[in-house]
Amino acid sequence: MSDKVFISDLHLSAEHPETASLFKRLLSERLKENDQLYILGDLFDVWVGDDDDSPFVAEIKQALRACSDRGIQLFIQHGNRDFLLGKQFMRAVGALPLKDPYLTRIAGEPTLLMHGDTLCIDDHAYIKTRKRLRSVLFKWFFLRKPLETRRKIAADYRKRSGKNKRMTAADIMDANSDEVVRVMNRYQVSQLIHGHTHRPNVHQHTLKNGTSGKRIVLDEWHGKTASLWIEQNGELKQERVLLTSSPHPSSKEGSNHKGGLKKSLKQRLWISNPIVFWQLKQTIRKVMLLRKVEQHLLTLA
Repeated sequence: MSDKVFISDLHLSAEHPETASLFKRLLSERLKENDQLYILGDLFDVWVGDDDDSPFVAEIKQALRACSDRGIQLFIQHGNRDFLLGKQFMRAVGALPLKDPYLTRIAGEPTLLMHGDTLCIDDHAYIKTRKRLRSVLFKWFFLRKPLETRRKIAADYRKRSGKNKRMTAADIMDANSDEVVRVMNRYQVSQLIHGHTHRPNVHQHTLKNGTSGKRIVLDEWHGKTASLWIEQNGELKQERVLLTSSPHPSSKEGSNHKGGLKKSLKQRLWISNPIVFWQLKQTIRKVMLLRKVEQHLLTLA
């Protein structure tokens, strides 16, 4: 049975290779044929145009293409960092662009999928800047500049954006509760999934007619760990993703059934409960280390 997987705010960049490795592991190991992957904005930390020819971008595009070629459906929504992702990129990786907001049905509930930045209406400076940057005129002028010029402009914008965040009150950059309720009522949904705020949580809101609505805020990806939400067997749940190197079987193991079975069991344990799998590996390493110390002490006796 196919799963629907929801992630956002990976902010992939060459400066953070561990996050990229985590994402590639998700694509190659966690997802299976007929699964659907929904990336709700900010896949990249910055996007200067579909003509970006950097080795890092080529690496990510190749990983996404390999994923879609395996029969996995990719849906990508624009974020505030990568809103210039265009048709050329989508075709290259085999993905479909996702409107923001996007109305669908998840775990039996009418659900709205958003990046989430338009919910932060208290951040007036950002909303004003967003309107200017998303204009057709800005995109037309920006994308006609030389690639290297665009990279410099983007790097400068990232620095200023980081400075502005440090100077802006945290509650102003969060989703406005009244706006959340207004949007959910407008689209007549009982469930909202979004990212952007980097404040993973599950919120309850009172909608019109006194009904209850659920808002799931997706996690930001960073370092060696992240999380995703998944619809599996009609149930919506959270799952951790860990950057744990898969052991490479020796040629002897790879040539017999026993080695393949061992690898299969490890993969299934990681998929069913990655946290338990990681803890088990740490325990095994500690036991092996204690045995080595014990053997060394015996030789000294």
